[in-house]
Amino acid sequence: MGECLLTTDPALAVTAPVAPAEEVPVPPPDAAPPPHLSPSSATMFRQCPRRWRHRDIERLEDPAGPAALVGTLAHRVLELLLNEPAGDRNLDRARNLAREAWPAHAAHPEFARLGLDQGATREFKWRVWRAIEGLWQLEDPATVDVRATEQRLEVQLHGVPFVGIVDRVDHGPDGLVITDYKSGQPPRAAQVEEKLDQVLLYAGAVAAATGEQPARARLLYLGATIIEAEATPAAVGRAAARLRDTWDTLEAARRADEFPAQPGPLCGWCPFLDRCSAGRSELQARADAGWFLPATAPGLRVLAA
Repeated sequence: MGECLLTTDPALAVTAPVAPAEEVPVPPPDAAPPPHLSPSSATMFRQCPRRWRHRDIERLEDPAGPAALVGTLAHRVLELLLNEPAGDRNLDRARNLAREAWPAHAAHPEFARLGLDQGATREFKWRVWRAIEGLWQLEDPATVDVRATEQRLEVQLHGVPFVGIVDRVDHGPDGLVITDYKSGQPPRAAQVEEKLDQVLLYAGAVAAATGEQPARARLLYLGATIIEAEATPAAVGRAAARLRDTWDTLEAARRADEFPAQPGPLCGWCPFLDRCSAGRSELQARADAGWFLPATAPGLRVLAA
């Protein structure tokens, strides 16, 4: 493992606020339909319609947690690296880019909101570096023929207004390759198809925007593994059909103003737990049963309050 040379700035540490535990009144829903679906928005709606409502209709703040912010900075550094000349895409250059990207990331309110002390900030930076360094365990970035990075796409897929940002579009030996970085753990076998939907939808969006059908779609779990699929019209069509089903269900929920909570393990990380008695009951039951919840999970503050 290479040495992490990101600098530490303890002055950034702040105290995280404690959320109140009382039920908060829910404002009336916006009559307008959501303007679009992204892969992350569709996934959130399937996981918990109530959380989706709070974020996407009521526009309540949904701050990113440590894992998401680790991914944000790792993605930024890899974006910068893959825009370098091929011969400069090495670990030394990645370290320098990480140093250069750190001040802006550290100054962002979402990072400051984490309230990390000096030791936790150092561990955060190591997590970022391990993700960046993990690219070399999967491929040599100097050999990648990059066509575009961080490409934003707004298209119609199966009649659904779709928005996505593609980490990388590469030229491969068999055609265009859609690549998306992941800094978390690889999915279980039963989750692979659902996870691949994201990059297959990106492949469909690239085809809709450019007229050129990508050949492959890949998820790079940094430091772990590559999961990929052929981006055939049939595979893209199945992913788009599932997106359409989500859109139709979402529209029906919006018209009826019925966004039920779906309590589960993710309640511990939900920023709207103070508004959801079902989520609090779920989390309390898990705590009473001895379920481990990391100290960084915001749900613990709600239960404590």
